[in-house]
Amino acid sequence: MTNLEIQAGVAKIGKYATSESGDTVEMVERPHGGVSLVVVDGQRSGRSAKIISNLVARKALSLLAEGVRDGAVARATHDYLRTHRGGKVSAELNIVSVDLTTQTLVISRNSRCPVLLCRGGQSEWLTESCEAVGIHPNTKPAITEIPLTEGLCVTVFTDGILSAGSRSSQSMDVEAVVRAAQAKGSVSAQGLADAILETALQLDKGRAQDDCTVLVLMLVGNQRGDEIRRLAVSFPI
Repeated sequence: MTNLEIQAGVAKIGKYATSESGDTVEMVERPHGGVSLVVVDGQRSGRSAKIISNLVARKALSLLAEGVRDGAVARATHDYLRTHRGGKVSAELNIVSVDLTTQTLVISRNSRCPVLLCRGGQSEWLTESCEAVGIHPNTKPAITEIPLTEGLCVTVFTDGILSAGSRSSQSMDVEAVVRAAQAKGSVSAQGLADAILETALQLDKGRAQDDCTVLVLMLVGNQRGDEIRRLAVSFPI
């Protein structure tokens, strides 16, 4: 895929008046080529949720870095959390991977939130039923694998985005935000993630009612024509 470029953008904010977000997002390079991004939403919110999401993310990252396949990573992470916390604590886990060995995009879901997949001008919601990790025995992920092609766009989000506006009888339409942003012309993965989070915050009147995280991953043409890898981070403190 020498003419393509992976773009990933993340926008996240904690629940209003809560000191720490219970969501965690991490990235790791795959040992045989490509990258994996992990999004974890720990049960509840605040410090206790952050401890859980960090625990799950670290386990998933360590396995991915060792070359374990995504489905096996999700199952092993579930077993680890269930054993570590006695089946009393859950976490919602999404793994999005660009696997250069298989030349595929792999989406692994253990979350009530659907994933929006856009390709070829068409949108598709990944809604297969699946359980959060950590509670029930034999929990397995819902996995989608598709060939890498230019224009692929995947949007992953946590339940703070899904439920935005619910207290004022409004609903969040992620697909509408994506389509509106794309209609304005070329939009980056970060720009799309920002637009989705901004819309959710507007629905919650600027006070997020739950931890909110958006991950957007896109495959675009490599306009620069170089092989330089770049990573930018913005982290208010």
